[in-house]
Amino acid sequence: MKQLIIGGARSGKSRLAQEYAKIWQARTSGEVIVVATAESTEGAMAKRIAHHKSHRPSEWKLVETTLDLAQALIEQSRSDNLLLVDCLTLWLSNIQLSDRSWSQEKQALLEALTDLPGEVIFISNEVGQGVVPLGELSREFVDESGWLHQSLAKRVDRVTMAIAGLPLVIKSVEA
Repeated sequence: MKQLIIGGARSGKSRLAQEYAKIWQARTSGEVIVVATAESTEGAMAKRIAHHKSHRPSEWKLVETTLDLAQALIEQSRSDNLLLVDCLTLWLSNIQLSDRSWSQEKQALLEALTDLPGEVIFISNEVGQGVVPLGELSREFVDESGWLHQSLAKRVDRVTMAIAGLPLVIKSVEA
């Protein structure tokens, strides 16, 4: 099953994804691999990374990639594992601040998704329900994030919105 879990800041997205992954792992004895897109830095981001790490099982493998998400998914996905991608909006901002083409990177992700043999959970921030940002880069980020979510939502089996730590299933196709 391929899933997208979206929600606002501190909405419980990662916790919901981790709960699903734990249940999946108990049922299948498969491997869970966290594909992290955050760049490990100091300060607030380092605290967020430490918080996420402390709330997931220590036996879960970690793969870090700030830019090469499609390639990491292709390399890591197997029929007996689950990839938990945390998070798409960080990956988008990483691409925006690099010299890479967002349209090419997005297309590579969408193409890779169709051939991945294992389960995948994408976590992403819903940023399009607030005020339209004033800055050009911020507006582009909100637009591209929304279009990415729409493209993924068409291709995945389940879309869940996290609200106050609760799942609101928006789309569910039994695989």
